[in-house]
Amino acid sequence: MNEIIKAMKERRSIRNFKSDAVPEEMIEQIISAGLYAASGRGMQSSIIVAVTNQQQRDQLSELNRKIGGWKEGFDPFYNAPVVLIVLSDKSRPTGIYDGSLVMGNLMLAAHSLGLGSCWIHRAKEEFETEDYRAFLTSLGIEGEYEGIGHCVVGYVQGEIPQAPERNDHRVYYVK
Repeated sequence: MNEIIKAMKERRSIRNFKSDAVPEEMIEQIISAGLYAASGRGMQSSIIVAVTNQQQRDQLSELNRKIGGWKEGFDPFYNAPVVLIVLSDKSRPTGIYDGSLVMGNLMLAAHSLGLGSCWIHRAKEEFETEDYRAFLTSLGIEGEYEGIGHCVVGYVQGEIPQAPERNDHRVYYVK
């Protein structure tokens, strides 16, 4: 089977990570794959903020927990040491789609390198707060961006889940 199709079929969302650091060269490979995602009119308007600083990662996790409504102490990033935040330019009509394609590439790239990943939502709500708009400004990011998702990445703790059977009646042919 083609390696790309195999990765698409085998990649699963991971919700239990080891705290071990991921080598920077692996993070760079994952980010590079994300940057090669298709985008509307080839505009490449989505951006990635790579968070490996433990304090910043924990602050993101805590805000995400509060937005999600979980009890104190829960980590919605499942202990993953790397958070790749995907944001899209609000002025682009295809921004959400473009950012979603970036997320898909990030997750497939992580899997291909033997790492786990999971798409964590609530980036939209986080980056609507003044604190996180200021965070972007502190990084030199100008413009209006919408949070698409957090791709959390790390080494898998435990077994990779098996894919469930695919539902019937999802493909219709017109010949």
